Amino acid sequence: MKEKLADLFEYTYHFNREMIKVISENKTKVDEKIISLINHTLNAQQIWNARIAGEKTFEVWQINPLESLDEINYENFQKSMEIIRNTDFEKKIQYQNSKGTVFENSVFEMLFHAVNHSTYHRGQINTLLKQNGISPLLTDYIFYKR
Repeated sequence: MKEKLADLFEYTYHFNREMIKVISENKTKVDEKIISLINHTLNAQQIWNARIAGEKTFEVWQINPLESLDEINYENFQKSMEIIRNTDFEKKIQYQNSKGTVFENSVFEMLFHAVNHSTYHRGQINTLLKQNGISPLLTDYIFYKR
């Protein structure tokens, strides 16, 4: 299971990096929604990692400098991999969502959600890229594995 989750986070890291590259190369064509969604995608992974590790979280919709997104993506990847290597997937973590409501989920559920969440928002970003005249990325997992 650890190997499979590690693979999914490698996939997530790779396509977040590619998405950041496309956005950076097309600064004049991207709109605020694209910037907001790429930040939210990275922020969410940081938040889930931090919840698992008991660390301070980003804000859900904070906007980070475009120049820092690659570094945030890399740090997220490294932290996710550390969690995968060193944490019991069945361990239950209690946390508060952004509205202050308390929930409890297993580490596996939290990690899987982080991957799924990133995939969902990259799809939204691709739609917006196309609407802004920018070629969307082919980010399907199966193409990544070929």
